[in-house]
Amino acid sequence: MAEAAGFDALWISDHFHPWTSEQGNSPFVWSVIGGLSQATSLPVTTSVTCPMMRTHPAIIAQAAAISAVMLRGRFSLGVGSGENLNEHIFGDRWPPTDVRLEMLEEAVEVMRLLWEGGVKDHHGKHYIVENAQLYTLPEEPPPVLISGFGPKAIRLAGRIGDGYCGVEPDPDIVGLFRSSGGANKLAHTGTKVCFMEDEAAARKTAHRVWANEQLPGELAQELPTPQHFEQATSLVTEEMVAEAIVCGPDPERHMEEHQAGSGGRLRRGLRAADRTRAGSLLPILRERNPARTAIADDAPFFVDREDDGTGAQHRHALPYPGALQRRA
Repeated sequence: MAEAAGFDALWISDHFHPWTSEQGNSPFVWSVIGGLSQATSLPVTTSVTCPMMRTHPAIIAQAAAISAVMLRGRFSLGVGSGENLNEHIFGDRWPPTDVRLEMLEEAVEVMRLLWEGGVKDHHGKHYIVENAQLYTLPEEPPPVLISGFGPKAIRLAGRIGDGYCGVEPDPDIVGLFRSSGGANKLAHTGTKVCFMEDEAAARKTAHRVWANEQLPGELAQELPTPQHFEQATSLVTEEMVAEAIVCGPDPERHMEEHQAGSGGRLRRGLRAADRTRAGSLLPILRERNPARTAIADDAPFFVDREDDGTGAQHRHALPYPGALQRRA
């Protein structure tokens, strides 16, 4: 659907759980990427994988290498320091932020080491790899995009990443990434919208599915189960969500939100009950600004407008947890 609609690329999350049960399925990302390699010619990026706890970085290195081969080089690995929601399932201690960022940096080092080819060993503070060799490698290692919410993670992305990916269109965040070593690297930021014929229905849909977006502070990184997220989001009202997410069929309102965040490159979530009507927003966005918009029935897709520091841009449709499920 995304390719037929004119998108240039796909993003897909790597979750064990969705944030809430309303978001539906949360499939094993590497199986889905294998399927995508046979179903589309579009590039694919994980947004994002945690290569640290639930899955060892050596295994992520192998999975990413195979994905890049199957997609004929059209694969980028987005990584981050994880969420307790997904990483606690083996009973491991959930480390504080500084430790997780230290683990993430070493994990990226391990993956890049294995992508060099040949037999490799690594004895680090957090990971040990012995006599490991990846026998299936792409012609070029996949780019590593690093997610970040706080200044430490953003600086890490600028220092060691091939790019940055975030969830809010904040020019200050992009600026910090640029000044921390990311001057000529990809930068992705995001926002969400809910595009439906009926604004009241759009508000209810956004509140039902994405109330977790309004949780403050580090709750998204610390809460361990969808049930905990549902308890926390019971405090989030429909009005709070509607203030943060543009809802309804008016293209002008969506364009205003898009242009307000254009200091970064926007990743937009779109929900559509009427695909034909929602599709009318695409040409408007394309005419006024190279933003990119994806359409789904009742499953979230996102759009990313990426900035490589030179003005080059690409469109991304981004399925998040639940995006493979179509509700009746």
